[in-house]
This record gives sequence, C-alpha cells and structure tokens, in this order.
Amino acid sequence: MSESCNSRHFSWLMKSCFPNPNHKSLIITPQPQHLHHNPPAVSLTTLSSLPDDLLLECLSRVPSSSLPSLSLVCRRWFYLLLSPSFLLLRRQLHLLHPSVFAFSATDSGVFAATLSFSSPQRSPSSSWELSLCLPMNTASLHTIPRLVSIGPRVYIIGRNSMLRYNAWTHHVIPKSPFLFPRKKFASAVLFNKIYVAGGGGSKATSAVEEYDPETDTWRVVAHSQRRRYGCIGAAVDGIFYVIGGLKIGGACGNGNGGVEAHVYACSMDLYDVEARVWLRSRAVPGGGCVVAACAVAGFIYVLASHAVELSFWRFDARRKCGNGGGGGEGFGEWCRMISPPMPTQIRLDGTVRFCCVGVGNKVILVQVVGCIDDLLRRSGRSQRGLKEGLVLVYDSVGGEWSRAADLPEVIRRAACEKQTK
Repeated sequence: MSESCNSRHFSWLMKSCFPNPNHKSLIITPQPQHLHHNPPAVSLTTLSSLPDDLLLECLSRVPSSSLPSLSLVCRRWFYLLLSPSFLLLRRQLHLLHPSVFAFSATDSGVFAATLSFSSPQRSPSSSWELSLCLPMNTASLHTIPRLVSIGPRVYIIGRNSMLRYNAWTHHVIPKSPFLFPRKKFASAVLFNKIYVAGGGGSKATSAVEEYDPETDTWRVVAHSQRRRYGCIGAAVDGIFYVIGGLKIGGACGNGNGGVEAHVYACSMDLYDVEARVWLRSRAVPGGGCVVAACAVAGFIYVLASHAVELSFWRFDARRKCGNGGGGGEGFGEWCRMISPPMPTQIRLDGTVRFCCVGVGNKVILVQVVGCIDDLLRRSGRSQRGLKEGLVLVYDSVGGEWSRAADLPEVIRRAACEKQTK
C-alpha cells in the first residue's frame, strides 16, 4: 500500500462510487402500487380550508368548554368566534347558556366569577366558577363599575376607562372610555349599543352618551332632564330607563351653576333611543330609595329601601304590546311583589347594597357590598344568619324567592351582569 495518496487513484475510487447511468441494470423506474383493498386516493380537505360559512357551522357545534382553545388556533378562528353569525348559529342550536357574571377590582387585581344556568327558565348551578383572575391594577375600576353585556362580551365600564371581557375566549382588552368621566351612573344596552346617563365626576353632566362597539366610539345623543348620581339603568322595548339615585341640581338649562344634592329619588326617567325623545317620568308608588333594578321579560323590577324594610315592585314596560302596536294596555302600571326574604331584619343604609340581574324569567338579587360588621355593632343586632355575598333568585312566573350559592370569598365589592356562554 502506498505511503502517500495518489490523486489519480483517488479519482478512480470516487468515480467507482457513482453508478454508471448507461448501465441499464442500475436504472430504477418507480412502478405504481395498486392496492386493491383500498379505494382510490382522494385529495385531503382540512378544516381550515373550508369557507367561512361551513367552518362556522362546524365551530358552532363544539362544547362551550372548548371555545377558549379554539380561539387560540389562528387569527381567522379567533375573529370567527367573535362574529354575530357565530352567536346566531349557537342560538339556533340551543347551545347558549346564560350566566350571571360578577366582577370585582382590588389592589391585588381583578376577579370575576360566573353562576351558570342550563337554560333561562331553570335554576342556577350549585356553585360559582372563578372565570377571571388577572394581576392588573385599574384605579377607575376600584369603585364599583357598571357592567353591560352584548352576547358573550361583557363591557366593564369605570370612571374613565373601559374593558371588554369575552366569555368564550377569556380575553380582556381595553376599549375607549366615554367622553365625560363619571361614576355611579346608569347604563344599558339597546340595539347592540351601550347607553350611559347620569353620574358625577369632576363636575356633573347631563349628557347621555351612546357607544358603538363596531367603531369603538362614543357620542352624545341627548341631555337628560334631571342630573342623577348613583342611578341605575335598564332597557325594555327601545326605552332607556334611568332609575333612582341622587337628584343633582334642577332641570337642564336653568342656568344654575351650583350642584345641590337634594334627596334620593324613587323615580324613573324614560328615554326613547329611536325617537330621541324623553317620555313622561314615572315614580315608584311606595316611595323610598331605589337600590336595585333590572329588566325581565318586558317588565322593570325595582327593589326599594325604606330604612327598615325592602319593597319589591314590577313596572309594565311593554310599550308596543296591545292593540295596533301603538301602546300596551298595561304600560306604566305598577304592581307590588313579594319582598325578598332577608335572613335578618337589619337597618338598610349605605353600608348594604344590592344589584339585580335579569336572566330569562328570573331576577337574580345579589348583595354586592357591605360593612355588615360595623352596621351590626352599631345596631346591636346578632350576626347570625347574615353574611356577605348573599344571592337570591326570584321566579317571575311562580312568584317565589329561593336561595342560590353565595358569592365567592374573593368577590365582595362586585358588579353583576348577565352574560352568554
């Protein structure tokens, strides 16, 4: 063997490693394989290759628990889950499950929990489910915000900020705040737009604002007849109800620059959002202070406080029912209902607060905040049978109250609203 490498021999060695293309025995021709036991191969169609209408038909049939995962697949799927068509398909398939959404903001972050219903007519589930826990600090949300919902999206409206939470994807994103900073205002949804009125900030405002979710913009659409602070909003049959609260100042345009707090009101201002006109105001027959209200099946249900007791009222808001559609026969009528059974008779003042949520034919009454220990010590009453986070359910068909699961311990200073899952 040679001690050194010879280039001529090395070239021959390299050439010997490559087959001769002219040698027929080395030419390999691929032959088609005929598998008689399998059908002819067809081109594969993936789920993502389907057009939007067919893909929506498939996605709308998945369980609610899988929706958060589906939203992470791709940007296209994320936006399809947010589309009105997806909501419509879920409704047609009877896959929408209403729930009560409770939101609370603290120095530690924001928390939310949901109490689900299998259907709008049935009782709620036996426990709350913690659906949101984010280590974020939004100072304007620390005072109890207002919540409104459009389908699965819950808008959390603070004094000068707004967040949108999607119950299907669990995403929280910031949205445009309204034009006039305010707190303790009335809010409601009509025709897929948000309306706010009343409240106070650096100065009182009479402006009624409208929010368009499609463009993420606010605009002033009217000015309220009376400036209210701590008022409550509800909506039925195209009417925005601004209920209760402190009446601040006089009528709009009276030239009175001072802000004078008079008394807690037991009245309602009615604004027709289509006609852009104010209707005749209505008042709760028994007087008192309106502490909670909501809309259920064409009626406005109002909870009023009389210092030592609660009264519960129903207002017929079915304006377009009746002959000819020009006005319902019972529109504007009040009816006193059975008062909620409180565990202990206590003095009702600013330390005990409530919120009402309408779900199907039920009124969900939630005790959302209260310095109950201090209140009981002042009144000398026993704490037995009374606890924070009390949840009561009123069946508007049967006319009876029942007890539901209490709010979770982490949620006390909360705002509540209906959502769709």
